[in-house]
Amino acid sequence: MGLAVPMIPTNWTVRPSDFVLLASRLLLAFIFVHEGFALALHFDNTVKAMAQIGIGVPLVLATIALQIAAGLSVGLGFLTPIGAGALGLFCLATAALFHTNFANHNELLHFEKDLAIAGGMFVLAVAGAGGFSLDVLVRRTLKGSVRISTES
Repeated sequence: MGLAVPMIPTNWTVRPSDFVLLASRLLLAFIFVHEGFALALHFDNTVKAMAQIGIGVPLVLATIALQIAAGLSVGLGFLTPIGAGALGLFCLATAALFHTNFANHNELLHFEKDLAIAGGMFVLAVAGAGGFSLDVLVRRTLKGSVRISTES
């Protein structure tokens, strides 16, 4: 019985949209990965600042984990719809909970940016990661490794 060895297919088609989706994923992911690590590296200050607005340590930890894990998910293109959907919802929640003082132009701008990022994340969740992603590599590898040999 033969053993199927996963290989990157030689007939891999590269489309211009794959480059656009890769660039878009990286641009969208950067802010979350960067912010997640910044919050983690300055954890004591983060906890103090969040406590002032009524957010406790468990939610701080969840926020850091979400930003890093889902940010990496989007950036690497691994489980992209889940990561992008979670970050889209996170942005909507952040806009609604923290940036509703529209009399302050800076807060209005943050509200609008959160909505724009959420929109980008939801588009990415629906469109998928594109050809340059771990999602595609895993799918192609699994598809290739499921082959059953009839040789004896």
